[in-house]
Order: sequence, then C-alpha cells, then structure tokens
Amino acid sequence: MADPEDFAPPDRPLRRGWTTGACATAATRAALTALLSGQFEDPVTITLPGGQTPSFALAHEARGDGWAEAGIIKDAGDDPDVTHGALVVARLSGGAAGSGVTFHAGDGVGMVTKPGLPIAPGEPAINPVPRRMMTGVVEALAPGGDYAITVSVRDGARLAEKTWNPRLGIVGGLSILGTTGIVVPYSCAAWIASIHRGIDVARAMGLRHVVGATGDASERAARARLGLPEEAYLDMGDFVGGLCKYLKRHPVERLTLAGGFAKMVKLGQGLMDLHSARGTVDMAALAELLPAPLRQEARQSNTANAVLQLGGRPLAEMVARRARDAAQQMVGDAARVDVLVTDRNGNIVGESG
Repeated sequence: MADPEDFAPPDRPLRRGWTTGACATAATRAALTALLSGQFEDPVTITLPGGQTPSFALAHEARGDGWAEAGIIKDAGDDPDVTHGALVVARLSGGAAGSGVTFHAGDGVGMVTKPGLPIAPGEPAINPVPRRMMTGVVEALAPGGDYAITVSVRDGARLAEKTWNPRLGIVGGLSILGTTGIVVPYSCAAWIASIHRGIDVARAMGLRHVVGATGDASERAARARLGLPEEAYLDMGDFVGGLCKYLKRHPVERLTLAGGFAKMVKLGQGLMDLHSARGTVDMAALAELLPAPLRQEARQSNTANAVLQLGGRPLAEMVARRARDAAQQMVGDAARVDVLVTDRNGNIVGESG
C-alpha cells in the first residue's frame, strides 16, 4: 500500500471508484448470464449493499463446455489504489449437487493461511461482503443453483506484494475486498482496515507485543531493536489514532510505537492523525522543551528536525515520553505503551523507557 504522503488530492471534486468486490460481482453476473442464456450482459448492472446500481463494461468474455467467464477493469476513481486498472475475472461453472455457491481462488487471488481474518485459513481471500454479493447474484438469476465461482486478478500476485497481504498470511495474490462496493478517494479506510486485520492476526497467533511504525525506516529500526515475529509489525503510517482505538477494544500486553521525530512530536502534542496535511508541529511549544539559551534559535527553525539538531537525544527522549503518554491515554489499560523515535536515517535517537 502506498504511503499517503506520496499523493496530494487534486484541486477538483474527487471521483469515486469501485472495489474489487464490486467488480467481481459484476463479472459474476455477466458470466452467469452467459452460462444460462448464451449471451453476455454488457454493460452489466449490479446492486450494491447501499442500494446503488452501477453498470460495468466488460473487458473480457469467454465460454466453454459448462463454463463462462467475464472480466471487468477495476476503476478506483481518484484513489491511489494499487489495483486500479487490474482485470478482475469471474468464472462460473456447475458445482456438485447440493453444494450451493462455492468460491475458489484463480490466478492472482490469494489464499488465507493464518487465523484472525474474516475468512478462515484454507479459504480463498474473498471477503464476506463480496461473497454475499456474488451469492445474491446467483440466487437472483438461478435460485437454488449449485455453482463454483473462481475469481482471478490479472497480475494479482505482483500487485499483492505492495499490500499487507504477505504480512497477514494471504499468499499468492490479492484479496477481493469491499464492504460498500465503493472506493472513496483518500478516505484511508482501506489502510486503517489493514491495521485492524494486522492486529487480529497478531492476537490470533498469541502475540502479546505489537509494533506500530510510521514508515519503513522506523520499522527497520524497531525490528533490529526488538526482534519480534513478522506478524507483530503493523504498517501504521499516519494513523496512530486508528491503531490505538482498535487496540483499546482488542487488547495486547504491549504496544511499541516507532516513528520519525516530527511525527512523534505531533503525537505528543495530541494529534491522532500524523499526516502533514492534517496537522503541523507546534514549533513554539517544541522550542519550550529546550534549555532557555536554545529556545530563540529553535523558534526561528523551519523544521522539527532542525530543532532536533539543537536538542539532541535529551530532546528526543522528552518527545518520546510525551508521545508515549498521549498514546497511553488513547489505549487506556489495554496495552503498555513505549515509543522509539528515529532520525531521518532510521537511527533510534530517543526512547520513552
């Protein structure tokens, strides 16, 4: 998943898009229509959980003896989604008598291998809402029918390397996701949902210590310091509030937060979202943490990292303690919090203790 700071929303209304689950549902309807009638529905219209009825143009169609498949190009709108432009294909074929609707992973769709996710280990990574939507299509067009639905995503295995899937134990490809069918640009809902699923997996595996890191450099520093299992590390990004609020309801014994100096300053100053566009460092308040002779120079500094050069490790450790206290207040008694502060090179320059 891309870092939200890598993108800036354009100065115009943002266009919404469609989830992989919505695309798979539309492809399912088109394929089943072809299987039943010999004709592909194009464009194909589906009903989303919220009642919306979008139409999708087919980008792929094929038929054979006892099967049909259709494909939709995913349009994520203006959201920086790694699956934008991917071809989502559903193949429908007859299932065993009495089997109902069954789901299978084709090329580019992952398999679940770890507990804690909404789908059990050994199942294809097709989430519950998309499953219900596809099942609903079958029930509407062929009530009581027995069908196998195989979903694939072109180049999905490569795209999955840019997502949380490998860390969550989803191997071989992408997940088919979506709760509303609609992608809201820059809502960050998918990122926060991935944080939650990471916590679920860690808890299901019996891990008692998790780490939320703001980026790659801080995560590498935490890995070198702590040596925890892969599943303990959560790509928190800027969403410390989303992580802490979920942990309050789904506790672990210990939470370590690792992040750059400026982001930890903002956390210590009470910000729950550390993105630069949604909150800035209070430079005057930061300067007050320094010895009196350094405060005037700090007030004239342009960046938090310039102030770090003045204050060094004592300042970084003071910031770490303030960040810890702010996070501890969010988490409550659900976890014991500590903080690692890193510089731009990924070196640990301060710890809360």
